[in-house]
Amino acid sequence: MPDNARYWVVIPAAGVGKRMEVDKPKQYISVNDKTILEHTINCFINREEIVGVVVAISKSDEYWPTLEIAEHEKIIVAPGGEERYQSVFNGLQMLKNKAESDDWIMVHDAARPCLNQSAIDRLIINLRSHDVGGILAMPCRDTMKRGNPSGEIVDTVEREFLWHAQTPQMFKFGKLFSAIEKVLDKDIIVTDEAMAMELSGHKPMLIQGQQDNIKITHKDDLQHLKYYLNEMT
Repeated sequence: MPDNARYWVVIPAAGVGKRMEVDKPKQYISVNDKTILEHTINCFINREEIVGVVVAISKSDEYWPTLEIAEHEKIIVAPGGEERYQSVFNGLQMLKNKAESDDWIMVHDAARPCLNQSAIDRLIINLRSHDVGGILAMPCRDTMKRGNPSGEIVDTVEREFLWHAQTPQMFKFGKLFSAIEKVLDKDIIVTDEAMAMELSGHKPMLIQGQQDNIKITHKDDLQHLKYYLNEMT
């Protein structure tokens, strides 16, 4: 894919993954002789168009220094924040003197190690001429219900035009930096980069993702990851 643009990756990896009920942050669970975080980083690290990969980790992280990939020449370490978007902003801060305003930033969840190369290609190809950027996402297939605090159904939501957001979410560095800086200044909590961009008046594009691009959240997801990795070898 000939492209003169520069691409950077930011991976917020400061979470503790309480829902996994294990004795370490979920990104450091080992599957097929590598941690989940290593599998995730490997989705990007060998791509020629990617200049660097910023990994935001907790100050108390004792696992990261033990990983061989931590010494890779493309890796840049940033301090993790209390919330995901704070970690992302810290990662962007590390790029202020490295990235140009029009460089592309891909933000990817540390616990999404099943991302395939064709999905990254699709994101780049579809957004390379866009002024803002966009995200990988999957159209909702199931009937959507809205519940109340008691667990009762109060409404059936029309699923047309509804999408499940995935990552990477890819935006121009300057616009993304400004958007997250604004929500931090206003103390607004955002759940992904696209939300920050929306609040700044931008309209990110939806790019078809992949069903296998799951976020490892529960122990059962580890079996899915093992199956995927075995299929790839």
